[in-house]
Amino acid sequence: MVDLSRHLPGPLASLSLAEMGAEVIKVEPPQGEEMRFIGPEGPNNRSAYFDAVNGNKKGVKLNLKDMQDRDKFLELIADADVLLESFRPGVLGKLDLSVELLHDHAPQLIICSLNGYGDNSPLVKEVGHDLNYLAMNGVLEGTGTLDQAVAPWPPLADCAGGLYGLSTVLGAIIERQRTGKGCHIEVALADSVMPLMAFPLADLGLTGKGMPRGEALLNGGAARYKTYLTKDNKSVALGGVEPKFWQNFCTAAGKKEWIERMNDPLPQTELQQEVAEFIAQLTLDECNTMFGNVDCCYNEVLELSDAVNTPHIKSRKLVVKTDKGEYQALYPAYVDGEAPLPRKGFEEL
Repeated sequence: MVDLSRHLPGPLASLSLAEMGAEVIKVEPPQGEEMRFIGPEGPNNRSAYFDAVNGNKKGVKLNLKDMQDRDKFLELIADADVLLESFRPGVLGKLDLSVELLHDHAPQLIICSLNGYGDNSPLVKEVGHDLNYLAMNGVLEGTGTLDQAVAPWPPLADCAGGLYGLSTVLGAIIERQRTGKGCHIEVALADSVMPLMAFPLADLGLTGKGMPRGEALLNGGAARYKTYLTKDNKSVALGGVEPKFWQNFCTAAGKKEWIERMNDPLPQTELQQEVAEFIAQLTLDECNTMFGNVDCCYNEVLELSDAVNTPHIKSRKLVVKTDKGEYQALYPAYVDGEAPLPRKGFEEL
């Protein structure tokens, strides 16, 4: 696989392929891609964010405007399975590397283009980042506080776009086994958000509106699906969506009168206030003692530094720490009972 992509979406997709065993050759401009210089500097004297998504890959720097380097690039893709790129639409053509030319040179090549808005969008020439894609797709209507929209972290559209690109590439590889021919895939990051909005879109069809923040079941409107502050200013999460879990929570709290109020109209402001006042009388340890062993979808809200050291994380072996102190979140799948191996570093060719 040859990877021309930059920043997060494309490198995340090729990282997953590299963890599945693909040989990934990352092609950067002579000065290096921008991600080398964005974010905190890591142990390799470049951005730690760059290394976080480029492990298990080999890298080469080419100037695609230079004829000799362009020929080297064409040699790279001659027998490659996949080319991943994240230029704006039309840029490959300006480099005299159009999809048609690439397929003439390498008919087997699966070309995956990740861009902002898609080749046939009226926004084709516009710039954007994750926040813009979420804003334009109605996502921010349902996230944040009652007073202000807040974008989720990590970047939702970037991650979804990369993973949709990955899954489509894998499907195209299967199809190529039948036809022997490659294809051109385009995934616009702005498009990658809407498939995640299945529940809000269902609400829109039924009520004419989506899921305003703090009003719907899963974004702060329900008492049984919410975070609460303890007496010692810690946070706990309650996710008792199903009746049995809510009933178990209420019983453990000694508040059986709450059980029948599970389906109070949303937003359940009054019930939420009662639960909040109850939790606020308890320390985190007291909450853990009261609810920790109860089947009610309860846990404490952890900081990342604690989350990476939980018994669950350690037993699953999907988050590892290297000898340089870097954390790696490995591809989250077991195959024949085996977890993925830790990633090797990025290798400059």
